[in-house]
Formats: sequence, C-alpha cells, structure tokens
Amino acid sequence: MRWDWLTAPEAWHGAAYLWQLLGLVWLVMFFRIKRAKRLEGWGERAQHELLVLFAFWLLFADYWNWGWLDHRVTPDVPRVWATGLALTAVGVGIAIWARLSLGSNWSGMVTLKKDHELISTGLYRWIRHPIYTGILLGMAGTALIAGHLRGWFATALALMAFYFKARREERFLREEFGSNFDAHARRTGMFLPKWTV
Repeated sequence: MRWDWLTAPEAWHGAAYLWQLLGLVWLVMFFRIKRAKRLEGWGERAQHELLVLFAFWLLFADYWNWGWLDHRVTPDVPRVWATGLALTAVGVGIAIWARLSLGSNWSGMVTLKKDHELISTGLYRWIRHPIYTGILLGMAGTALIAGHLRGWFATALALMAFYFKARREERFLREEFGSNFDAHARRTGMFLPKWTV
C-alpha cells in the first residue's frame, strides 16, 4: 500500500483540526450542564488541570527548544503519520461520544450535580472514564505524528493527571451512589474495558 499521499505537515494540521473540533464540542456542551451541589476544592482542581494544560502545551509548543525532549523516537515516515492521525481521530471521536453520553452530568472539575445520574450506557457500559481514554489515545496519536520524546512525555503527564482526577471522581460517585457505583466499578475498567476470562 502506498503511503506517500500524506505529508507530516498535513498530518499535524489534521490532528490540530481534530483537537479544535473537540474544543468546540466542549464549548457548545458547556452551556448544557446541571448545577453543581458539591465541588472539589480549587487546590485539588489545579493539581490536574495545570498538569493537563502543561501536557498539551508540551505536545504542541514547537516554537520552544526542548533540548533532549525534542529527540525523535518514531520514524519520520508517512505510514507513522497516517497511523498517528487515525489514532488522534479515534481518540477525539471516543471523547466526543463519551461527552455526549454524559449530557448535563458532565463537568470539567470533580463535582456532583443536582439530580446527578450514574451513566452506564454508551462507552460507560465498559469504561468508567472514556473521555480520558479518548483524550489519551488522541494525544498518543498526535505524539506519533510529532515523533519527538516530549509528545510521549506529555501523554504520560496527562495519564498521571487523569488517573488522580478519576480516583477523586470515583470517591465522589461512591459516596453518592454507594453499592450501585461499586457494582458499576466491578463491571468496568477505569480507562480500558475490563477483560474477564
């Protein structure tokens, strides 16, 4: 199969457009959320938000000299760019699907909403935090296109931030839904489906 139909700048710009689409969906859906009845503290919120913002800056900031973090770790060939673009598209698609499934229960911070619902449909049937799964997959795809070590480092930072945020969310949900959340957690994986034998 010929892969020379795609250039690195085209793949990079395609990934950037996909991330902009995700941002647009987030912005539009922001105005359709329930009021909060319980929020995490500002310090707790800063722990994950600043880390995720830094991770995205690290992934996309090409104008800065990052030294050893700019070392290329993936081949600079069309097949890799196409794979990265496909992973970015799948990741962004997963994040959007999961965000639409949450509807008005979504929040960018760890919170419980008034009349909060425990969502177990769509991707939430298999994964407890599919938005994070989608974003991480998209970041990995974009890191593959970029090819440098800092993209993978950025993805690892986002994974760490999402892990700690997810643990805090689960604590809130367990307090709110008790045994219903425990049953949901037994059926699902945190970021990937739970495989049972």
